[in-house]
Amino acid sequence: MPFVKLVKNNAYFKRFQVKYRRRREGKTDYRARRQMILQDKTKYDAPKYRLVVRRTNKDIIAQVVHAKIGGDDIFSAAYSHELPRYGITAGLTNYAAAYATGLLLARRTLTKVGLAEKFPGAKEADGAFTPVRTKKDDLEQTGRFPFKAILDVGLARTTTGARIFGVMKGAVDGGLAVPHKPNRFPGFDRKKQELNAKAHRARIFGQHVASYLKKVKTEKEQNPDAKINQFMKFDSLGIKPEKMEEMYKKAHAAIRADPTHKKKEAKKVEKKDFRKARKKTRKQKREVAKAKIATLRKKLKK
Repeated sequence: MPFVKLVKNNAYFKRFQVKYRRRREGKTDYRARRQMILQDKTKYDAPKYRLVVRRTNKDIIAQVVHAKIGGDDIFSAAYSHELPRYGITAGLTNYAAAYATGLLLARRTLTKVGLAEKFPGAKEADGAFTPVRTKKDDLEQTGRFPFKAILDVGLARTTTGARIFGVMKGAVDGGLAVPHKPNRFPGFDRKKQELNAKAHRARIFGQHVASYLKKVKTEKEQNPDAKINQFMKFDSLGIKPEKMEEMYKKAHAAIRADPTHKKKEAKKVEKKDFRKARKKTRKQKREVAKAKIATLRKKLKK
């Protein structure tokens, strides 16, 4: 028998340390998180903000967060389910909706801090790469530091053209300073190392969705019996591919005009008494019987 070293012996199990719950669940990369929240000693107790972007099947979540000892503190947040208020009623998880959500978050955050006028962001969404301005430039022009946030993508894959970067682009165009490079935006050519701004702009205004919607409509016209489930909500709301760019332009203008969060009015619910009714006394029962007899006599007389 060859010699086999016993690795998991009694000493191993005595020193074994259970990993954090969110690491065991596969929800948090603590190595990446530690690097993002690590603050300089000279900036003690100064918040280090992160632009946290998460995507679900039905929603896009964008938050400005900073870490505290007790846990993460959400400074401001924006969700794609808020976009119907600004005119985007369908396709709330595509790249165009992601951009609008990022823009909404940026304008909402800067309005809260009181820097909305000093940092208006991009005049138009042209899809071009604009590097984040340095602190010296902002101090000379506006007299204030920009609101800086680091992109936190969580466990999502950072592929080129991902919707996470659509949120980031919207936030940067909205006035937030998020350090980034153009190599993850849709339309970036790896060989030439150049960004095609027109291709990126088309994504921001939902032209990829509009072209696919046209294709689906032509298929329906050619074969009316075929069951096509794509863009059913677009059809029900009467959104045409030709007017899609105009819809997103109006939404961007509406977001800039009023980015503040408005609470929904709570529905008035009537309180029901589920307690059993008290038993009637003998007198009450006789009065009820007399009233019934009186109504029947009136009906017979008529």
